Amino acid sequence: MGIDGDASGPPRRQFGEEGGRLSYGGYLCLPELLAQQQPQSQAPDELLFITIHQVYELWFKLLLHELESAREAMFEGELWKARHLFKRVHAVERVLIEQVEVLETMTPQDFMEFRAKLAPASGFQSVQFRELEFLSGLRDERYLGSFRHVSEEELARLRRRLAEPTLWDAYLTALSRRGLPVSDDEIMASLLAVARNRGSYDDLWQLAEDLLTHDETAALWRMRHVQMVERQIGTKSGTGGSTGAPYLRGRTRLHYFPLLWELRAWL
Repeated sequence: MGIDGDASGPPRRQFGEEGGRLSYGGYLCLPELLAQQQPQSQAPDELLFITIHQVYELWFKLLLHELESAREAMFEGELWKARHLFKRVHAVERVLIEQVEVLETMTPQDFMEFRAKLAPASGFQSVQFRELEFLSGLRDERYLGSFRHVSEEELARLRRRLAEPTLWDAYLTALSRRGLPVSDDEIMASLLAVARNRGSYDDLWQLAEDLLTHDETAALWRMRHVQMVERQIGTKSGTGGSTGAPYLRGRTRLHYFPLLWELRAWL
């Protein structure tokens, strides 16, 4: 029967007509997912705190997946695919920034009701966040010593990220495929050639802009995050033992792709 119920068109498929047993809750593993929020106190806002940070970790998981795919696309010369994936990455990163506003509905007094329960846990210990930094180019082996409470599997993931190619390595491969030299002494000249000859290299220029947007939105998230921390705890040290806001503010000046920022001074 057709859409209007007549016999003039093909039969309309009915969802579930194959007799499947998969449900919405089953597909998303909702019973297991919703059982993971386990407050350590009776403070009303602890559920908010846990939920926000778990959602961050889910976004981090997706970002790692998309950035790995974008890296592979650059290595394979599929720049259109890498650019498509970066659009998704940028959209997710904007959500990360906006989520801070939800956390800021919690007052400092609300946070102090359960903050002592968190020590020594800290966002500083997020393995996936460090993976994102390592993959993006901020590789620092010293961080491995900060993860004393993680599993061997998580440490192995971090070591793998330190050893594997970064997004910048993949971009250099894309430049090299187009005959542009990428040695330390020649890379700035190649970036300038791309910037000054958009007719021949516009896809490489646009991809560089995608990398820069990834860098910029990560910096905006760091800045938004430190402002939230200062609003919540002022100059108190972090629950994981860091200096808190001063440590976070120092990281707002970091760049994944410093040569792309330096390039502006040469144009």
